[in-house]
Amino acid sequence: MKLYREMSREELLALKAELDRQFEDAKGKGLKLDMSRGKPTPAQLDMGMGLMDALTSESDMKSENGLDTRNYGGMDGIPEAKHLMADVMGGVPAENVIVYGNASLSIMYDTVSRAMTHGVLGNTPWCRLDKVKFLCPAPGYDRHFAITQHFGIEMITIPMTPTGPDMDMVEKYVSEDETVKGIWCVPKYSNPQGYSYSDETVRRFAALKPAAKDFRIYWDNAYAVHHLYDDRQDEILEILSECEKAGNPDMVYEFASTSKISFSGAGIAAFASSKANIEEAKRSMTIQTIGHDKINQLRHARYFKDLEGLKAHMRRHAAILRPKFAAVLAVLDRELGGLGIGEWTRPNGGYFISFDAMEGCAKAIVAKCKEAGVVLTGAGATFPYGSDPKDSNIRIAPTYPTAEEMAEASDLFVLCVKLVSVEKLLAK
Repeated sequence: MKLYREMSREELLALKAELDRQFEDAKGKGLKLDMSRGKPTPAQLDMGMGLMDALTSESDMKSENGLDTRNYGGMDGIPEAKHLMADVMGGVPAENVIVYGNASLSIMYDTVSRAMTHGVLGNTPWCRLDKVKFLCPAPGYDRHFAITQHFGIEMITIPMTPTGPDMDMVEKYVSEDETVKGIWCVPKYSNPQGYSYSDETVRRFAALKPAAKDFRIYWDNAYAVHHLYDDRQDEILEILSECEKAGNPDMVYEFASTSKISFSGAGIAAFASSKANIEEAKRSMTIQTIGHDKINQLRHARYFKDLEGLKAHMRRHAAILRPKFAAVLAVLDRELGGLGIGEWTRPNGGYFISFDAMEGCAKAIVAKCKEAGVVLTGAGATFPYGSDPKDSNIRIAPTYPTAEEMAEASDLFVLCVKLVSVEKLLAK
């Protein structure tokens, strides 16, 4: 195929006329598809309905340590749930885990909020400081950025690479600026690119020498067991033990949940960190809550039983998701390969494909898709403040529509990419 940039103006005008015709035909199909968020499909949710039968009115409701899960107590989680989530997070010590409610996002919000109002391990509360900054690898997770923006924290964009954030920049900011208090990380199958941090990247994180004593790595291990393939699976080093080996045991907060394992609105979420950080979190919890839903924790522990049971469940998830990712990638390869108007990732897991259009085209592509009935994540959402400096990144979420709908939506997407790219080149 001929590169669009190599086409003459006459060729581009002729191509635009044909693409305009195709776009009008596409609008006539009356599509109504939503690829804006990485939601599990109903088939995935149906697959977990056995969870509802793990406990009945006849069940023994006591956890393995004898605690009655219907009553008060066990504020940091029942032992079997702590062990399960510790294994999900790569084998962290179960005693370094707190099991919360249904959403890890809530734990992250609370952790930032606590630092704002009460400080971190005796350091000055952030609300009393003139300036607080966070490093934000981007493209990244929009809800992370929303938390720090909500608290008025200045966000600094750090470019992502296939092996993780640009660590030269991370090390420079962290070591030289004591107002830098944290960094958001999705270390495995990152949102949206699907990248996983290399061993070197994890070790460099663990060996950071922060200027701020209260600097923390916010390690959102959201896709820890979310592989798409049996024969190629990314694995990352366990960050807590790496930090301890590097002499920085308190430097990381790790988060995980079963939101895309069991039920998105009724899973369990966990926090893992050093003994000192765990004790600090528990001190606030004694005031904030009388405890989380231990019955749901027991239900999850009895249904999945152990990490192997959970992995078997995730292989069933992967069987549903693989054809959808394959459908998107097949259309991208067939329709855009060799045209020089876009690049895209090929993740081994997670929930997203990241697409980079020509600079200055993302917003127009998303708008064109919406005009024809396909809703995408807003352009810029994967960057702090919702502003992509190149206006090029688009997050594709293939999970919710069927494989057939994904192929149809992808056909429209590549048509919009072509049309907007031609218009951009003609404008030059």
